[in-house]
Amino acid sequence: MEPVRLLEALAVAEKLKDATRHCYTSGGRRESVAEHSWRITLMAYFVSDEFPEADIEKLMKMCLIHDLGEAFTGDIPTFEKTESDEEKEAQRLKEWVRQLPKPFAEEMQALYQEMEERQTLEARIYKALDNLEALIQHNESDISTWIPLEYDLQMTYGNDKVQFSEYLTKLRNEVRNDSRKKIAECRAKSERGES
Repeated sequence: MEPVRLLEALAVAEKLKDATRHCYTSGGRRESVAEHSWRITLMAYFVSDEFPEADIEKLMKMCLIHDLGEAFTGDIPTFEKTESDEEKEAQRLKEWVRQLPKPFAEEMQALYQEMEERQTLEARIYKALDNLEALIQHNESDISTWIPLEYDLQMTYGNDKVQFSEYLTKLRNEVRNDSRKKIAECRAKSERGES
């Protein structure tokens, strides 16, 4: 990619550093979309031994680019995102990707299509990791940042995305167990009158 075009693409991606998500970090600040994307990419690397038949380079690319549309729209939590929001984000992203030089535009268009269809192993792994990372981050944040609906989401969100894999199902169960412990500790503190 020509240096000028690279700088233009990076300027768009940089917006994800300031695009905050609904979740908080363990340190108490809002998580950025860039941080979420980085960590699911790291997760893809760390689970690669569980999926020797998967194209890990393709999977990591999916993880890196999956939320680039939020550079244009910001993050809207899944429980608030409407079909109209999804269409707007997809349209803005498609327009931007079309302007990228070959071969990046073609590859990214193909990856986004594959991710949307979720028929390949890599696309299914990516989507499961995307959901799981959000749940893990909630477990790492202070429970005071959770909204009431998240107590149920921590038990159910992403369950359907992991069913294809015994390993990811086990990971989902561990995350759910962590959520149960966190909720139980919060209730115990409340019963003791602690804040």
